[in-house]
Amino acid sequence: MEIPAGVGNDINRMKKPRRLRNIFPDFSTTGKAIMNFPTRFLFFFLLLAFAGQIHFCSAEEIRFFVGTYTGGQSRGIYSATLNTETGKVSKPELVAEMTNPSFLAIHPGNGHLYAVGETTDYGGQKSGSVAAFSIQPETGRLTLLNERPSRGGAPCHLVVNREGTQVLFANYVGGNVGTLPILANGSLGEKSFLVQHQGSSVTPRQQGPHAHSINLDAKNNHAVAADLGLDKLITYRLTNAGKLIRVAEHSETPGAGPRHFVFHPNGRFGYLLNEMNATVSALSYAPQSGKFESLQTLPTLPGEFKGRKSCAEVRIHPTGKFLYCSNRGHDSIAVYQILDSGKMKRVEIIKTGGQEPRNFVLDPSGKFLLAENQKSDSITVFKIHPTTGRLTASGQPVYCPTPVCIRFLNTKKTD
Repeated sequence: MEIPAGVGNDINRMKKPRRLRNIFPDFSTTGKAIMNFPTRFLFFFLLLAFAGQIHFCSAEEIRFFVGTYTGGQSRGIYSATLNTETGKVSKPELVAEMTNPSFLAIHPGNGHLYAVGETTDYGGQKSGSVAAFSIQPETGRLTLLNERPSRGGAPCHLVVNREGTQVLFANYVGGNVGTLPILANGSLGEKSFLVQHQGSSVTPRQQGPHAHSINLDAKNNHAVAADLGLDKLITYRLTNAGKLIRVAEHSETPGAGPRHFVFHPNGRFGYLLNEMNATVSALSYAPQSGKFESLQTLPTLPGEFKGRKSCAEVRIHPTGKFLYCSNRGHDSIAVYQILDSGKMKRVEIIKTGGQEPRNFVLDPSGKFLLAENQKSDSITVFKIHPTTGRLTASGQPVYCPTPVCIRFLNTKKTD
């Protein structure tokens, strides 16, 4: 088919957007690009600027909340933002006053926050409390909705189920775990369910049960409680009504002191941090039965360290490739590679730049780790190497009074 003279030139012009026709040379005259030096310079400048714009737009300011111990400089719950490109943290600001809101949990819908009141005398009872707050999304300000007794002393950990209908909590002094219903407006209902642990172990600190954490598996079928006083990991089936039915248990080395636990994203493995003997255990998990089997146990401290052993937190990278554990006393984070078998290989142990790193958290993108140094009133931000999992401090520690726990707003509406 023969194309009439001049039509090709019109087609060339039609293919170019009008804005680009004003910038780039016309190829119609000779069929060759006639681009002088100023034009080439402008062309590459625009490309770089456009690339820079994409890079800039990919950054987010993600809000997080900090639970603290009060009595010193802290007055309650604080909030700040993390820049996911630079790792810069804004100045934490007080968003709600409360006594010892040491651990927090965010509702899956991001509209509400729940906090333990880690006390032993709430309302004249030998109990702590669980409080519900609504979140003002732009400022992070919290409004108290209500507060319920935890029916056990010193509640120290809590989570919200995937459906956002139940808060599950662990009472350290009370030695029990329980649930509270979440009502339609985000507040907590009155009808709670409680399970009392029984028994003891081999050290003076373990003369009775000390429930230290409770976590849910990926399907929300089972809740797993780590009890430091019993040296056990106890599995419960969680009913729709919030009832906890005991179905299995796993025992650690006597005197280990199980503290915190995390599931692998694939749902087939779990990792248990033992506070008292400073070890982390890799476990295989059977989702149907809720049973665990030991795969491996590794120390979280250097072999030559002779000081205080006191592990605090264990977290897993969103990719499932790396595991992190905090050491108080040594004031460090231990980093492990997770192998296909579920076993671990130590990568490094790195100081946090502060004292008493208690809880720590990975941001939702998996780029940064934020460690709370409780006794030095600071949060240290580390950049995570995507291939090795190694940590590199990013900037100076950020001041925050007695930080204990950090929780980010969910970047996804469902878990």
